[in-house]
Amino acid sequence: MDEEKLNKSVRAFLKKVGVTSQREIEKAVRERVESGQLADAERIDASVVLRVPDLDLELEIRDELELK
Repeated sequence: MDEEKLNKSVRAFLKKVGVTSQREIEKAVRERVESGQLADAERIDASVVLRVPDLDLELEIRDELELK
């Protein structure tokens, strides 16, 4: 196994996940705020499930996103 190649590949994957996720979350929050659905919300629950089938890996990460 090439550790450096794996590290670069994982970092590229996580960057793609992070950038895409942030864009989609911000878009959805803006839409809900504009429609009044999140008018009084200070925080919203968030979670992400990471799956790597070839490694039989499934990990759920939960947190809160602060809006105010």
